[in-house]
Amino acid sequence: MGLLKFENLPVFPLIGADWNTFKAQTSAQHHDQCYNTKMLMTKALCRLLSSFAPIQDRRYDKLLRDKPLEHDPLFILGHWRSGTTFVHNIFAQDHHFAHTTTYQTVFPHLMMFGQPFFKPIMNFFIPSHRPTDGMELTPDTPQEEEFAVTNMCPYSYYNFWYFPKATLDVCDRFLTFERITPEEKRAYQEAFMKIVKISMWNTGGTQYLSKNPPHTGHIRALLEIFPNAKFIYLMRNPYTVFESTRSFFTQTIAPLKAQTISDDEIEMNAIKVYPRLYKAYQEQKQFIPEGNLYEVKFEEFEHDAYAVTKDIYAHLQLPGWEESEPDIRAYIESKRGYKKNQYEYKPRTIQLVNEHWGQAIDEWGYERRH
Repeated sequence: MGLLKFENLPVFPLIGADWNTFKAQTSAQHHDQCYNTKMLMTKALCRLLSSFAPIQDRRYDKLLRDKPLEHDPLFILGHWRSGTTFVHNIFAQDHHFAHTTTYQTVFPHLMMFGQPFFKPIMNFFIPSHRPTDGMELTPDTPQEEEFAVTNMCPYSYYNFWYFPKATLDVCDRFLTFERITPEEKRAYQEAFMKIVKISMWNTGGTQYLSKNPPHTGHIRALLEIFPNAKFIYLMRNPYTVFESTRSFFTQTIAPLKAQTISDDEIEMNAIKVYPRLYKAYQEQKQFIPEGNLYEVKFEEFEHDAYAVTKDIYAHLQLPGWEESEPDIRAYIESKRGYKKNQYEYKPRTIQLVNEHWGQAIDEWGYERRH
């Protein structure tokens, strides 16, 4: 366990943003007065740390900017709490895959410079497990790269963690890309490409492995830069996803928010975002080249993770199965007996899910509850 608990973070993860991104993020939204001290500390540290960003920029331009990718990435998609972390950790056992680390998501501008100094400090402070589900957490743990995007450009859906009052606005702009401008989309794509290349430089491998729920809403933008990308899409019982998402968001947003928001408001935002993300995926998956998409229910994956993983490798024609199979098998075996959160579907949950998420229940073949 690190020195600090997640719920007691004294600063926002925006400490790792470059100065221009920080100013754009915070000037576009207001923060409540009760968060003044936390925001001022974040601002001061960000201003200091961002002074090192030009060092990395020079090294990136020299070593990586014009270096082509050997393979387009593999993207793990699905709504939050659909099992994407477990699947991500399994595929990360294959060392031909590169990934974004937890350290990189907080300090994306201190990757090609500063890791030996800053990473031990981060390891000293952060908790050893995620408080919401008990999954392991270290500076080198594979992490969803949207947190890094948020520290590299102001056009990320994860702005909502800090400014939750704007959740639905940033959903339409930066999650589904329905109202994003061409300039904003281009900046997002450039930031993401930079993340991919630095992640590969940092963790090695020949193919980038992405686990990032927001990517579920903007597949077309990803295909514009990675036309032969491969995709895994996870479905999960919407009743379970609702209960888990509500718990996850209310717990996670507490130490990150710079605006006061009630649990009821967080719940309603989650209810409204889900069908928008579902719709965006259903509309955009048609653009994925044939043979490059594998859709699976998480319940099936969980029942026999080894067999499904092997089938994914074959279906998507991914390299590296023979070499990585022992490590994948060992990781899956190590997770046997892992106790998940158990949810009891209360009448209100059933009513809300049936009313707002019923299309997913029916189209995915889950049983409606009453």
